[in-house]
Amino acid sequence: MTDNHIRVALVDDQQLIRHGFSYIIKAQDDMTLVGEASNGLEAIKMANDTLPHVILMDVQMPECSGIEATREILAVHPDIKIVILTTFDTEEYVYDGIRSGAVGYLLKDARPDELLDAVRAAYRGETIYRTAIAAKAIAKSFQSNTKVSQEITGVQLLEPFTERELDVLQQMAYGMRNEQIAGKLHISESTVKTHVHRILHKLSVEDRTQAVVYAIRNEVVQ
Repeated sequence: MTDNHIRVALVDDQQLIRHGFSYIIKAQDDMTLVGEASNGLEAIKMANDTLPHVILMDVQMPECSGIEATREILAVHPDIKIVILTTFDTEEYVYDGIRSGAVGYLLKDARPDELLDAVRAAYRGETIYRTAIAAKAIAKSFQSNTKVSQEITGVQLLEPFTERELDVLQQMAYGMRNEQIAGKLHISESTVKTHVHRILHKLSVEDRTQAVVYAIRNEVVQ
């Protein structure tokens, strides 16, 4: 094993699922499987003992859920990247996963290449909320509170958001493209691009999905 291997851990109460995913991970030249757990309590201990780069975390498990385990692990090890792994493509799980600090959401029936792409993306610090349900969950959280706070808990903005930037950020959460945002807000597409660029800069993130997830996670919206 070399130092640049991605240290991966699996958490799932079904041994067959863990076996299948572990086989895929062990076959990769750039990954090393450092641990497995069958419930959230075991996952917390494993994370403390093995310090993985990426954890694939099931949601529904006995004794301690994946969401609870994610919160506990990230409270102590904020640099670990956790991808929620579940059979259920529901808004509730996506939203709870975002708020718990997970960087992604993946279905268990994902293709092996999708699983591996998610692990590598998480390791690079990218977010993996790319399903239709994920987009709806993100949009729903914005719809639940149309007055977006200027303060982001625990984060120092380079500059406060302008009212127009907040408008654009909300439309981004609805999954709208630049030309759609321009039409909705009655501004030019080039102006939208400028606002998007400034939003990403102020949040110190690299893409639109990260901006929306970052805003939700840090309580720009409730």
